[in-house]
Amino acid sequence: MKVLVTGAGGFIGTVLLQLLQQAGQVGAQPITALAALDRQLPPLPGTVERIEGELQDAQVQARIASFAADVCFHLAALPGGAAEADPALSRRVNLDATLDLFASLVAERAASARPPVVVYASTIAVYGTPLPDPVTPATPTRPALIYGAHKRACEILLADATRRGQLDGRSLRLPGIVARPRVASGLVSAFMSELMHALAAGEAVTLPVGPQATAWWMSARRCAENLLHAATMDPALDTDGHSERTWAMPVLRLSMLQMVETLSALYGVDGRTLVRYAPQEQVEAVFGRYPVLDDAVARRLGLRDDGSAEELVRRALFPFSCASRTSSFVA
Repeated sequence: MKVLVTGAGGFIGTVLLQLLQQAGQVGAQPITALAALDRQLPPLPGTVERIEGELQDAQVQARIASFAADVCFHLAALPGGAAEADPALSRRVNLDATLDLFASLVAERAASARPPVVVYASTIAVYGTPLPDPVTPATPTRPALIYGAHKRACEILLADATRRGQLDGRSLRLPGIVARPRVASGLVSAFMSELMHALAAGEAVTLPVGPQATAWWMSARRCAENLLHAATMDPALDTDGHSERTWAMPVLRLSMLQMVETLSALYGVDGRTLVRYAPQEQVEAVFGRYPVLDDAVARRLGLRDDGSAEELVRRALFPFSCASRTSSFVA
């Protein structure tokens, strides 16, 4: 089993890469070669093949083709806020580079070879706003941001490559993943992570949404576990007939006030005085009004949420100190 992770130097990619190294296998198949791809990579163990550069570069594409991955986790992307600010760059990174990657994955494989599995990190931004209540597998996609539009296009094209037998695609629509490092990320939803970091440190924080604003939450650890599980899950268990192989991952739907209360109890701080609410209508409309999510199909496939608000916080802030509590995706 040869495994490639794109965006391996990023927030989720770093956690996924560490999880793959710890597991040493994908499903029941041992990993015989592991490659990490990104524009820049941190120091990695010598057993991990480094591929640094842009996905559009001919040399990078050649290395992807020669590596001949059996499984590719495609996480590399330009995030939402940055994509909206530069649509041309979003097209190059989120659309064109992804299509180049798909082509590179099949470039040198024999016609008789099993198609590579591609686990694609898509986004709930494909749904747009406002969202119906509940959101179901049949909810139409109407992206309100160019980030969501490009991700939706790649979902469709990956499904088409799967239909043609070139790839074995599985697209997961990621919710708000926490807790991202306290550095500029280009994500409008970064306030969700900042809330966690600030209260854990006993610091004041201002949120661009109100206390009753609801969001869909998931820790980076659970996200990585779901991505890994998706590589070997059986899409046939989706008996509702979703031909595109796209699934919104199970989430915890929590308000800002619920998260403030959870963090206050865990860290012994007074969130009522530390948290200031300064709602911005545009931000709250997109990131603060998430309804109930019908995730029954995703759960049937073996995907999971973090279990509770308390476990979400622990997994988000200390992704590898909770290994003993990690589930093995038992239904």
